[in-house]
Amino acid sequence: MADDYLVRIGRLIRDARQHRGWTQSQLAEALGTSQSAVNRIERGNQNISLEMIARIGEALDSEIVSLGYAGPMHLRVVGGRRLSGAIDVKTSKNACVALLCGSLLNKGRTVLRRVARIEEVYRLLEVLNSIGVRTRWINEGMDLEIVPPAELDLDAIDAEAARRTRSIIMFLGPLLHRVDSFRLPYAGGCDLGTRTIEPHMIALRRFGLDITATEGLYHARVERPTSSGRPIVLTERGDTVTENALLAAARHDGVTVIRNASSNYMVQDLCFFLEALGVKVEGIGTTTLTVHGVPTIDVDVDYSPSEDPVEAMSLLAAAVVTESELTIRRVPIEFLEIELAVLEEMGLDHDRSSEYTADNGRTRLVDLTVRPSKLEAPIDKIHPMPFPGLNIDNVPFFAAIAASAQGQTLIHDWVYDNRAIYLTDLNRLGGRLQLLDPHRVLVEGPTRWRAAEMMCPPALRPAVVVLLAMMAAEGTSVLRNVYVINRGYEELAERLNSVGAQIEIFRDI
Repeated sequence: MADDYLVRIGRLIRDARQHRGWTQSQLAEALGTSQSAVNRIERGNQNISLEMIARIGEALDSEIVSLGYAGPMHLRVVGGRRLSGAIDVKTSKNACVALLCGSLLNKGRTVLRRVARIEEVYRLLEVLNSIGVRTRWINEGMDLEIVPPAELDLDAIDAEAARRTRSIIMFLGPLLHRVDSFRLPYAGGCDLGTRTIEPHMIALRRFGLDITATEGLYHARVERPTSSGRPIVLTERGDTVTENALLAAARHDGVTVIRNASSNYMVQDLCFFLEALGVKVEGIGTTTLTVHGVPTIDVDVDYSPSEDPVEAMSLLAAAVVTESELTIRRVPIEFLEIELAVLEEMGLDHDRSSEYTADNGRTRLVDLTVRPSKLEAPIDKIHPMPFPGLNIDNVPFFAAIAASAQGQTLIHDWVYDNRAIYLTDLNRLGGRLQLLDPHRVLVEGPTRWRAAEMMCPPALRPAVVVLLAMMAAEGTSVLRNVYVINRGYEELAERLNSVGAQIEIFRDI
């Protein structure tokens, strides 16, 4: 029991430190102790007095640390309120995690601008810190500086943090150039059924990587290949498998052609970042990428990831289900054009500004104003396709939108096993969704939403869809244990409150 208490206190201290934007070394300096002592405290491996807890709370300006463990985060939602005003789209979650993994290619200093302050990023930073990479938030916590060590200490990897993020799989591509053998914990993340890593293995074998899996670990060995010159043909046009192939190709001495590659937003951002590192990438935005590898990368690089089209879709859906007029600024329009075309056919009333350029100098942005609309169910089913089709992660938002429309909508989420099942949680809030099989849901609208108290679904996008429905429901709803939402969204409740929502964050004491 005591050990469990120490672990809980340690997690609170870690979260408060990260919220402050401090490294373990900075906290140690403020306390007059060592970085290793702070590390032990945060892991729950060191007894800690009330006096020390108070000192930490004072140093971090965090009252919650002095109060002790407060349990998981919940949301209390007063629904039926109209949104108004304008809200900015944050930088892309999926681009940021790819760039964090990509920073392992570089021996120099990497600065990433306006990085999303989300749990997925925090987990990867914990992993990077544990293997010797120095990271710190700079410019009042807006930007992230990453400085790698001369040698990575992979034996010290934070296995708990690694298992809480599927993004750890993208360490394989960079690491195969740094060491001849290493171990990684199994990838985790959302509960979306079986998601095989075999496509990654097929692509990375071409670079000499061989993996066996035992006892919760990937055991990797690298034998430097003699190049065959043949293109790599991906068996799955997936985002992370394309990114892993790009990361492996970036420091491969020669030219690598990757076919059936994803051309999605996070892949394009990674390509732009690789170009900033001095790696030439041809075919960005297409399904054939040609990478001119650089054996050694040692540069100081400054890069700004672009905005998140899935967050933009979330905010658009929030406006639709609450029947609000809302301006969503900094929308990466190239990656939402199909979604908007479908919504226009359904009757969405909206305007868009002239295009302007994101901070990366490449991605096209617009400001989008959505107004209350009389929506009709689409004639065709809603289903995802690889870019430039309807984004896989945007499919769940159409469940809430379809529930607001007149008629029946068939949603076919063929990519993920079981994610469609979580959409039926909307029935607890008054929705009429019929699960036809693990991949297909029939949605009947329009819906008279009603308040409810429920646990957060274990998958990121369905969890946000439930939150949006609660915002539309008259009365007070409670959504319990929203860690999964914090994995992918920065201060979502606070930002929605800024445009008229009423969402209270609370914890069990």
